[in-house]
Amino acid sequence: MTFPEKFALLETVWSEIAVAPDQVEVPQWHKNILDQRELALQEGGVTVLEWEEAKKQIDQAIR
Repeated sequence: MTFPEKFALLETVWSEIAVAPDQVEVPQWHKNILDQRELALQEGGVTVLEWEEAKKQIDQAIR
């Protein structure tokens, strides 16, 4: 299978998964990380950026 064929297959599979997110089980370790991040946000322990600013900073960091 060529790379473009593999990529097309991946897109097809992902589009089927994306329409039924409730069918995808989230592992407990991932839920734990999200809970920790939510708590840090509620306690004011993190800084939140607008998406456009975050993209700008990422762009600057990788150049």
